[in-house]
Amino acid sequence: MSEEIIHRAEKLTGDIVLPGDKSISHRALMLGAIAEGETTIANLSPGKDVQSTRLCLEAMGVAIRLEGGLIHISGRGPGGLTAPDGELDCGNSGTTMRLLSGILAAQPFPSRLTGDASLSRRPMKRIVTPLSMMGAHIETGPGHTPPLTLHGGALVPIDYVSPVASAQIKSCVLLAGLYARGRTSVSEPARSRDHTERMLEAFGTPVHIDGLRVSVEGPARLKGTRIDIPGDMSSAAYFMVAAAMIPGSEIRIRRVNLNPTRTGIMKVLREMGVRFTEENHRTVNGEPVADIIVKSARLKATAIKGDLIPQLIDEIPLLAIAATRAEGITSIRNARELRVKETDRIRTVGENLKKMGVSVEMVEDGFVIPGGQSLTGTILDSYGDHRVAMSFAVAGMIAEGKTIIRDAGCAEISFPGFYDKLRETANESFDAS
Repeated sequence: MSEEIIHRAEKLTGDIVLPGDKSISHRALMLGAIAEGETTIANLSPGKDVQSTRLCLEAMGVAIRLEGGLIHISGRGPGGLTAPDGELDCGNSGTTMRLLSGILAAQPFPSRLTGDASLSRRPMKRIVTPLSMMGAHIETGPGHTPPLTLHGGALVPIDYVSPVASAQIKSCVLLAGLYARGRTSVSEPARSRDHTERMLEAFGTPVHIDGLRVSVEGPARLKGTRIDIPGDMSSAAYFMVAAAMIPGSEIRIRRVNLNPTRTGIMKVLREMGVRFTEENHRTVNGEPVADIIVKSARLKATAIKGDLIPQLIDEIPLLAIAATRAEGITSIRNARELRVKETDRIRTVGENLKKMGVSVEMVEDGFVIPGGQSLTGTILDSYGDHRVAMSFAVAGMIAEGKTIIRDAGCAEISFPGFYDKLRETANESFDAS
């Protein structure tokens, strides 16, 4: 089991180029697979989650090759996928399982989706319900968890009202709607990530947006295209928060995706006193992109809640760490979705903070964290959760003494080379073992 040994950092400096956005990478592979013609992808995320999506698609007859630093997909068209010889292993990737289910629900062959121990505990009723309304028959494990066995076929359009704001639910239904004859719509209680909507447009398929209601017309035929994937905002967040907390820091992060459904982390950090400079704005495949310069700041507490939560749900573990250094009391609420991520992140983040000597109140839907606290290095568990591992690597950079993160290698799920990148910006302030 891999460990990372982390020491306090004096300051962060440097010029950072991040791997491609994970959310966009999943969607580029899937839409390229069911499009007509070839799709070329630049800067595909190298993470294990995205690799899970690629392997599942290849198991259904999709030819995907690396050539000249680019990924080339020979699209199979809307009806070209073939029955896999065995189970489709989604690994740790909830995005793979939930989005791919939308496509598989329309296929004329049965399929079975499995995952690792963590994914096998995650709730799937949230996609089974709307797909069943569309005519798919889906069998689940106990408590509506994986594995999923889908008996696909002809689907009917629906107008679905999602009980939670979730890009995975929305995307699953919209992908299924590409195969249904008529208009399929999804409404949410708050705006979630809209990468699927933007990418469908890039593949030549119109998307209709009316407030919090999103619709597609089926049956749709996607056209292969070129997708240039910007840097992942969720990956950028680790460097933003670290630079903000460590005095004297200044870093530049290049080609970051500034999709407004992903910049909640920047909004909160601004409220906490962090100043950003944005340069080289452009639009790539419908996604806004820019370079970001971040400097250290004197942090102040804030309240994080409401419609902002879906836009920064993956970054909340980091914000909990930033809250320990802010002046005042930070509250994070309406984030119960953290309970059903790769781990129960309210529990795992709270427990690790307490191990570092932090006073933190864990509530059902978030945290209450007094600021101005000092962190003490200790032995921490990642619980196999990549977001927990990377967040506490950042925590170790502001802690007194040595911090050891067990099972730190799970960061490879979303950000291969993460610790090396931190090491570069922190001037070799910690070592692997």
